[in-house]
Amino acid sequence: MATIAAIIASTHHPFYLRATTATGDDRPPFADEWQAKIEAFRETLTRARPDVLVMVGSDHFHQLWLDNMPQFLIGKAPFYDANYYNEEREFGLPRMKLRGHEDLSAHLLRGGIDAGFDLAFSNELRVDHSITCPIITLRPQADLPIVPVYTNIFAPPMPQPRRFAELGRAIRALVESWPSDQRVAIIGTGHLSLELGGPRQFGPHGPDPEFDRKAVGWIASSDLDAALAEVSLDSLWQPGNATHGFMDFMLMMGVAGDNAKADYADSLDLFHTMEAYFTWYPEGEAGGGEGGAGGAEGWAGGAEGWAGGAEGWAGGAEGWAGGAEGWAGGAEGWAGGAEGWAGGASRKAAP
Repeated sequence: MATIAAIIASTHHPFYLRATTATGDDRPPFADEWQAKIEAFRETLTRARPDVLVMVGSDHFHQLWLDNMPQFLIGKAPFYDANYYNEEREFGLPRMKLRGHEDLSAHLLRGGIDAGFDLAFSNELRVDHSITCPIITLRPQADLPIVPVYTNIFAPPMPQPRRFAELGRAIRALVESWPSDQRVAIIGTGHLSLELGGPRQFGPHGPDPEFDRKAVGWIASSDLDAALAEVSLDSLWQPGNATHGFMDFMLMMGVAGDNAKADYADSLDLFHTMEAYFTWYPEGEAGGGEGGAGGAEGWAGGAEGWAGGAEGWAGGAEGWAGGAEGWAGGAEGWAGGAEGWAGGASRKAAP
């Protein structure tokens, strides 16, 4: 049977490639740290030596629209075109063509339907940055076949959070039952607190740092009971209007298993989001363990951690997020100023 080589969950910030390939005055001050964190995160997949990638994400109203919105969809094509024109224009993402894995797609689709999930499928699916961003960050050579799994996190009525966790458990069981000697990495991307097009979009950090703190703790320990006790379809509007993407993290917690502590966890507070990265090794640690999941210096709870330390990113007087010269808030800021990357009339994102 197949081996699950790694389970990986992360955010999927579409500006990573543009930010970290920029040079000179165009390079934002946080790019070096962001790039270093991504390179360390990438190593967690490289160590796992996967043969195929199951990729969980969500279509950002590119291919799927309100005239036909599946709740859960599995791609079963031999190839997938990737990225759309607005993603090229705004984020600098390249056009890509990714190989599919039709046999594993068929296995997940048949088994998922038999397990009680009324899965949709597509033989002609073009994927967007929820799939390509983790390819760029984790496997930039894009040389492995993929099985895309799309979830509905944008268009009500959406599935309940518990259903996402249940599907995650089912995906793991189905991969483990696949009659193959291949090593499979299951990779999913979602959101922490996130505001899109609303008044909290371009703040000095994610729109709800307290939700982010709790969410990172839930994910790092795969504490689904704690997450489900607080998270509902209604409550997820409160941290930001796009925070329902957290349900994809709940799906990945289902894949990882209840209370499975991540072997690797790290995070970075950017101008309007918290970025977070997690890896589990079901067959035993593959060289991880240096991440911030549980140690005294860990993100969520350590004395110097982001959430509470005096020198932490969220509160330090010299911190990126709050300083008078900070990129998020200053007149020349990356996120919001007239010349900023993401918000101004002359922004770098839309040359």
